[in-house]
Amino acid sequence: MIAALVVAIAVIIVANLRRLESLTTTLDSGANASLLPIFNTASLVGFGSVIASLAAFEAISLWVTSVGGDNPLISLAIAVNLLAGMTGSASGGMSIALATLGDTYLAMGQAAGIAPELLHRVTAVATGGLDALPHNGAVITLLSICGLTHRQAYLDIAVVAVVVPILSLVLLIALGTLVGSF
Repeated sequence: MIAALVVAIAVIIVANLRRLESLTTTLDSGANASLLPIFNTASLVGFGSVIASLAAFEAISLWVTSVGGDNPLISLAIAVNLLAGMTGSASGGMSIALATLGDTYLAMGQAAGIAPELLHRVTAVATGGLDALPHNGAVITLLSICGLTHRQAYLDIAVVAVVVPILSLVLLIALGTLVGSF
């Protein structure tokens, strides 16, 4: 993947060499612009790792695995959404959920006759709900780049990046419960 990125950058530079006033200035500007998103994301993933190491995380884990009654899909969706929301990161929430609770949910799914593929789909879709809360690195970066405040733009972001994904997750769980893996 890194090699592909390097090749793509080289091809873009060669294809646009005449249009670039100063290659050094352009590369320097791009490197500087990449620092904010990198640090926002890294700090939130680190925050998520700290959350997972706390004693209270064990209590939260026990609670979420008991939610949803006989349907582990509901419990899984809530657990992944909460973790993504706490970390402010879809990938952070998913990695913590799978590392700490993955075996538990796989066993619960097998006991309930739920295909691992459906568990995976629910996990992937669940990461796209509460991860876009106001403290999310991508939200902060987007608002910074656009020159907007949370007050000005977060309602629109919340509808697109929180409400719609959660509604999609509810539909997925309902369909998965009714027809199984698809």
